[in-house]
Amino acid sequence: MLKNITLSAEKDLIQKAREKAFVEKKSVNDLFRGWLKNYVEQGRPKVDLNAFLKQYGHIGSGGKKFTREEMNER
Repeated sequence: MLKNITLSAEKDLIQKAREKAFVEKKSVNDLFRGWLKNYVEQGRPKVDLNAFLKQYGHIGSGGKKFTREEMNER
């Protein structure tokens, strides 16, 4: 669900942003959503599951089946 917010900026800056967004066939809202997503995700570790499995997928239990209790031991 999208939620509206109000932002403030200089009039000429808003106009230039609209013009640039138009050239890029986007809206200022689209650009802001992209910026906001990138901002929130900064610093989060990005895990490439395929690369991880390629590197560590060969590791197994050696055929041993563990019980629930064994898996939860600390």
